[in-house]
Amino acid sequence: MPFYDKEHEMFRGSVHEYVQRWVVPSYDQWEAERLIDRSIWAPAAELGLFGLDIPARFGGIDVHDYRFPMIVAEELSAVGAASLVTTFAGQDNVVRYLIDLGTEEQRRRWLPGMAAGKVIGAIAMTEPGAGSDLRAIRTRAVREGDDWVLNGQKTFITSGIQADLVVVAARTDPTAGAKGLTLFVVEGDAAGFGHDRRLAKLGLHAQDTSELSFTDVRVPKENLLGAEGSGFISLMMNLPQERLIIACQAAAACDGIVEMCLDYAKTRQAFGKPIGKFQH
Repeated sequence: MPFYDKEHEMFRGSVHEYVQRWVVPSYDQWEAERLIDRSIWAPAAELGLFGLDIPARFGGIDVHDYRFPMIVAEELSAVGAASLVTTFAGQDNVVRYLIDLGTEEQRRRWLPGMAAGKVIGAIAMTEPGAGSDLRAIRTRAVREGDDWVLNGQKTFITSGIQADLVVVAARTDPTAGAKGLTLFVVEGDAAGFGHDRRLAKLGLHAQDTSELSFTDVRVPKENLLGAEGSGFISLMMNLPQERLIIACQAAAACDGIVEMCLDYAKTRQAFGKPIGKFQH
């Protein structure tokens, strides 16, 4: 039984057209500037290149089939646009947190903008002293009246510079270990929220990866995502989806590299310069 059916291949055709129109002409420039132009988000959202499972009542397509994001990863990897694979995957992850953990009011407030490609989201877990061990998170959130006040730093945050909203993991109980973490949604223009240094990396240059800082950032109680103290288990439940797209991206990138090598070898052969095992 084929892995992809007719509907998937029709979607692939649309993704291919998008990539050729919006990505290929500008990707080298984005790599040099280390930032993807926001103008491509709306047409990508319209086609369902990310946020495909946003419910229809919030402007989404409401399709739950992981083969569609895999096709997006394959088509972007085929032209070497790995930075966009991880950027769109990051948006999918934020959408999933809002769908799974958000209240109806929160979903109504944030998902339509994401479905339209007007709102870019990010997830802020990693800190200078807390990488794979999320229990080491030190960013603090202290309750003051109807607000929470956040202080701390995050690093290696995908889409951190351009993010309009960020799901932030913060410690609300310093004595409770893993049960002392809570998730908050911080608006991108909140006072005291710094979209700080954009990080230089060995690869994925166009992907916006940055440091974030929170200095007495007041977050209304309405922006608490999920129950207080449920942050760690919520992260553990959603991280597998992030890891799955990384695996899809790696497989798609390998396929893309093989095709590029074959094209190069055939071109060399056509000009009378056969190379290695490809000469036959």
